[in-house]
Amino acid sequence: MRATSTLSQAAAIWSFILPAVLAVPGLPGLPDKIYGVNLGSWLVLESWMLPQECAFAKAFPDTVDQIFDGHWTSWFNQPDVDALKANGINTVRIPLGYWIVEALVDRATEFYPRGGLAQLRRGLQQLNAAGIVAILDHHALPGVAAVNQMFAGNCTSTPMFYTDANYHRALIWTSVMTTLSHVDSAFANVVAIEAVNEPIMDATQTPGYGNFQQNFVKVLRATEFLLGVPSPGFPALPAPANGNFTAMLPNVNISSIFTAEVLSVLQDAASILVELGVIPALSHKRTQLITNFMDVNWQFNDPPNPAAAANGPQGYDNHLYYVFGGVADPNPTAYLISICNLPRVQNDAALGNSPLWFGEWGLPVQFTANDTFLTQWADAQKLAYSKGAGWIFWNFKIEKSELAEDRAREWSYLEGVELGFLTKDPSQVHDPNVCAPYITATPAT
Repeated sequence: MRATSTLSQAAAIWSFILPAVLAVPGLPGLPDKIYGVNLGSWLVLESWMLPQECAFAKAFPDTVDQIFDGHWTSWFNQPDVDALKANGINTVRIPLGYWIVEALVDRATEFYPRGGLAQLRRGLQQLNAAGIVAILDHHALPGVAAVNQMFAGNCTSTPMFYTDANYHRALIWTSVMTTLSHVDSAFANVVAIEAVNEPIMDATQTPGYGNFQQNFVKVLRATEFLLGVPSPGFPALPAPANGNFTAMLPNVNISSIFTAEVLSVLQDAASILVELGVIPALSHKRTQLITNFMDVNWQFNDPPNPAAAANGPQGYDNHLYYVFGGVADPNPTAYLISICNLPRVQNDAALGNSPLWFGEWGLPVQFTANDTFLTQWADAQKLAYSKGAGWIFWNFKIEKSELAEDRAREWSYLEGVELGFLTKDPSQVHDPNVCAPYITATPAT
């Protein structure tokens, strides 16, 4: 396809004017070292709050929006932001469901609350005022991307995300959220969008996922291009005085990003943006968002490498929970030997998955842990994860109730600071030599 006709189609969809903007290298907007928390159970509920979001919405269709609005308002608000700022947090990862873009929901078969986008805008503005940047995490995807997981919004043993139709819906979500991140002032502190949270680990069960990774980056970069933010090798153009920008298009082939699928996604996203009352305009940021994937080593059985999809700044996410088993024997010594010799940052870098941050981790273990060990455990994990781009704790807080039992002790960042397991300054540890007795000559896995 000729470049002129390709760009003409794309421009006709949104009727943008392309200004001259220079690409920004690196990872724009992220702190030099990430010290973060997840805002879990806010806009995507977890199992201790309700059994599953979809089932609840289906059971209470007349009141679900009001009920959820009350939860959204009370679970994360200004006092929480103040607490995060006071404890040195510089980044949040915000789990989102695809249903926050309400037009993507098939109301005949899918049941989710409405009104989340207004709450997201409110929360982002509060975080921005506190100097905290945000990663938008596509946590619960169309059709469900994970097996029997409450975080997916609908707990099912038959995930259906890995189909062309649901990939397409996820890409529309990507374009809409990219546009909002660039033109809506409430999204000023959004620096990255994560494509998929925790896909099925067995790559043989995720057909087409490699193509989706490629299309995710293309859609995000094509959207940015039309908002005046260039992709590498495709600098944007000065807007012509007569408004006829098509006459100014260079004779270069950029069909590598403006493919038929991307153009279809942009067209579908444009209609949704109109419904939202969003008028696409020039980006307020003029810098690229960071594309973000779970690292290649998250999957096995010949997984696609997300590094192959990179175009512009890209970061990689790994999650590590010892409490679920399979990492180390369930005793303090085995845990510390494992974490103190963890080679994940190096292993990922060897495959091009760098910079890497650990987007989910916590203090839970498989055995009864005393306060002394939890303090060591916190220090050792922070030291290990800080060898990469940094870390994001799961979760910022946990419900404190009889039903939640004592989960906050090991799962809540703010509780961990209060109890003394986690240092108030997240860049510090209690004992920088905590790993010294556990360094071995045998590499960990």
